[in-house]
Amino acid sequence: MSVSPASASPPPAALGLDGALAQVAAGAAARDADPSPSFPTDAFATLRAAGALRFNAVAGERRPPAADELDLVRRVAAADGSVGRIFDGHLNGVERIAVQGRPPMRNAELGAVAAGGLLIGVWGGEPVPGEGPPAAVVRVGEREVLRGVKTFCSGAGGLDRALVLARSGEGGPPVSAWIDVSDRRRVEVDESWYRSRGLVASVSHRVVFHDAPVLARLGEPGAIAAQPWFGRDALRTAASWAGMADTAVRGALDSLAERGGRGQVSQLEGLAAGRILSHQRTIDAWLAHAARAMDDRAADIGDVALHARVAIAGACRGLLDEAARACGSRPFARAEALDRARRDLELFLLQHRLDPMLARAGEAAIQRTRGNG
Repeated sequence: MSVSPASASPPPAALGLDGALAQVAAGAAARDADPSPSFPTDAFATLRAAGALRFNAVAGERRPPAADELDLVRRVAAADGSVGRIFDGHLNGVERIAVQGRPPMRNAELGAVAAGGLLIGVWGGEPVPGEGPPAAVVRVGEREVLRGVKTFCSGAGGLDRALVLARSGEGGPPVSAWIDVSDRRRVEVDESWYRSRGLVASVSHRVVFHDAPVLARLGEPGAIAAQPWFGRDALRTAASWAGMADTAVRGALDSLAERGGRGQVSQLEGLAAGRILSHQRTIDAWLAHAARAMDDRAADIGDVALHARVAIAGACRGLLDEAARACGSRPFARAEALDRARRDLELFLLQHRLDPMLARAGEAAIQRTRGNG
């Protein structure tokens, strides 16, 4: 008896967002276990058909509701942390072309995103000595090109465009170079570089640019740090952390529920679960506060983004520690969801060095207090 495609697996367009996320989640373990990880093409085809990739593809500074956007980022990351890592970068890149790009190029690119034709990233990782010269914008004849290396390029090999932070001959702050990264003659992906067991399918490789044409510069040098956009980028990242933490919560509760069959839950297990849930509620509260600040174009959006990330990162680490001590080694030995979430989150959190920024904020507060004394 033949099985029609419809009865085997419904097409992505028929799934809606909930169904699409369920389908992405169903493939997460297999992508994580793949000995030769590749870009998660099927997952992004599913998200594209559900409309997720065009969520914020609207020109201008009036942006979609932040609570909806952060919730979407969180849900995608909960379905698959690697897919979420690429997805939040896509939304960051879309917003940057929407608010810092110039028409008509801006409108053409956003139109292509809305039509499902472009997947975007933001690549800022700098190589260390021995990994090649840092990427720089250089002039060749009448045009600008990008030459050199970036690292931690999430989605490498599967994206169409990237906002690449690059050096320039003038020195000073980095240039936001808009690059067609689908041109393999000019954009070389070093698939041997990224070997982490966290965020496996994010394929966050080293990329070498061989005089890739600069399609545009977005804003002036240093525009990547312009507010409120830099704070909004950071808060989408925090929402991705939250989604991975949600996976850890589900994994921990599943592990604890299975431990005693249907017998009585021990007080220590209940206490551990309660602490895990308290950490999750802390994350919820900070994201709600962050969404209000994003919508209000709060003057202190940078401070909100810093303290939200510090609090959410701390809650994630506390949650992971509590879950590991309560559940023991089994979820990690069996590479269950808790294990995957822990590997993904620990790596992702390490990519963001918040302590120096927090120290500067604290020092400034002390100086203000002295001045008011």
